[in-house]
Amino acid sequence: MSIGTEAWIVFLLIGLVAGFLAGLVVGGGGLISCLLSGVIGAFVGGFLFNWLGISLGIQNALVVEIIHATVGAIIVVLFARAIAWG
Repeated sequence: MSIGTEAWIVFLLIGLVAGFLAGLVVGGGGLISCLLSGVIGAFVGGFLFNWLGISLGIQNALVVEIIHATVGAIIVVLFARAIAWG
């Protein structure tokens, strides 16, 4: 495996974990919806934490990325539900 392939696998696993955790918080669906909300949430959470200048003070980068992605996934799921309700 190349470094690019490994990075994609780690990114998808972070998205899956984040989507699962977000599903526990706001109610979730299946594997695909967890993966999609987690991957989209990774972008949203990373952007928001960076834009707002929030630093968690945690040394483990993997844990920080999971937290960012989970918060982003929660926001994505709530936003999608708000749109669906009209």
